[in-house]
Amino acid sequence: MYDISEQDIHVFVDAVSHYFMQITHEKAEIRGAFLARGESFPPTFDLTGMIKISGKLRGRVYFSAPRAMLARLLLSMHESCLSDEWLLDAVGEIANTIAGNARRHFGEAMEISVPETMSTPPKWQESAVRARPYVILVRWKRHDASVIVDIEPTPSAEVQT
Repeated sequence: MYDISEQDIHVFVDAVSHYFMQITHEKAEIRGAFLARGESFPPTFDLTGMIKISGKLRGRVYFSAPRAMLARLLLSMHESCLSDEWLLDAVGEIANTIAGNARRHFGEAMEISVPETMSTPPKWQESAVRARPYVILVRWKRHDASVIVDIEPTPSAEVQT
């Protein structure tokens, strides 16, 4: 049975790095990538974008960031509207882009949904598929954010990479 490997997680790290470089022409710092421990689930911030994963893989990919980071990101894109609606669109688009870039690696094994966004913390324990999701900590312009990769092979599915 296939499991998510360190190389697979690196695909998500690269996707985050690529996103910030492509959009802002500035590098985001990857502060760490690790498995969440115990009952302390991954850090979340003001706004979160979530992509549901189905197919031979199942679970979710999240991008969570503070409003200040998302506002600064929109300003760097010459966008002057910084309403919650625009900030939620931004966090959803980032989650979608990260998952979409990862899908190139996983291929048809990873089907992605349209982004869902929320301004309240996700209820990890209710939706987690892994006991210990992967966490990627990101810093851009002194703002911290997180990417949470909570995916695993669908039972009885064999994934070829």
